[in-house]
Amino acid sequence: MHAIGIDIGGTKIAGALVDDLGVILRSDRRPTNATNPREIEDTVVDMITELSRGQHVAAAGVAAAGFIDASQSTVYYAPNISWRNEPFRDKLEARLDLPIIVENDANAAGWAEFRYGAGRLYSDMVTLTIGTGVGGAIVANDRLFRGGFGAGAELGHMRLIPDGLPCGCGAHGCIEQYGSGRALLRIATELADAGGIGRGLADARERRGKLTGKEVGRLIQAGDGGALAALRQLGAALGQACASLGAILDPQVFVIGGGVASAGEQLLEPIRAAYLDHLPARGYHPEAEFAIAELVNDAGVVGAADLARQSTLGH
Repeated sequence: MHAIGIDIGGTKIAGALVDDLGVILRSDRRPTNATNPREIEDTVVDMITELSRGQHVAAAGVAAAGFIDASQSTVYYAPNISWRNEPFRDKLEARLDLPIIVENDANAAGWAEFRYGAGRLYSDMVTLTIGTGVGGAIVANDRLFRGGFGAGAELGHMRLIPDGLPCGCGAHGCIEQYGSGRALLRIATELADAGGIGRGLADARERRGKLTGKEVGRLIQAGDGGALAALRQLGAALGQACASLGAILDPQVFVIGGGVASAGEQLLEPIRAAYLDHLPARGYHPEAEFAIAELVNDAGVVGAADLARQSTLGH
């Protein structure tokens, strides 16, 4: 049974026709005009129409960053798009002869990992997506957790440091300020300012005027001591957060995705170490495993498509 997944980002909209094994059969990508909700709606309608052409499609799922209501229909708030209480599902269904669901993008990506990726052998999973910010998804007893109002699993905004760094959400000390790509760049810049470990970070900043995430990533891959120290500091913050999540959710596996996860085992090692250091009652119960996400850039569309398919089946 084919379904369509659409992933709306701040700069691009990705779409795919996906089969029930999670295989992408056809794909599309368009730019996002984040200031024009009507243009986004038109683009999504056109993409779904084109991806459906000549195919029997059961449903379409649309993933977007933001708070989505429990009925998977209304976007309460989207940080990157001018949506406030946007009845997006109703608008799409009025123009398409197809069942539609709307889902948070981190939930969609996490569900894809649970169904087809690094979490496919487990029933209880937490996903942390480490990109510009920190996204999250929770699967408990084979079901995606959304919370009572649909806006649950905003794991990046779990408080890590009381009265810590200010966050864009309005709070202070959120994990996003210590475990994201932005945080990695800040930590690397601080190490460069302090003379750091070796000259890699400082030299890169002198060449370009400032450090970039891409340059820090390159230095991590090259084994630069300062860049790896920044990554370990990031991993320690994430591991501490995972220990708190483990105490509440008791997952079998933590799946780490997003751009920073390209560091692979170099990121997982400090996460595991900090997780074990902070885990309550360590040694008296099984400990979660850690894995790097497998679907990478396809997770959003694959997860959105599968959630739409599951919805039509009544799951």
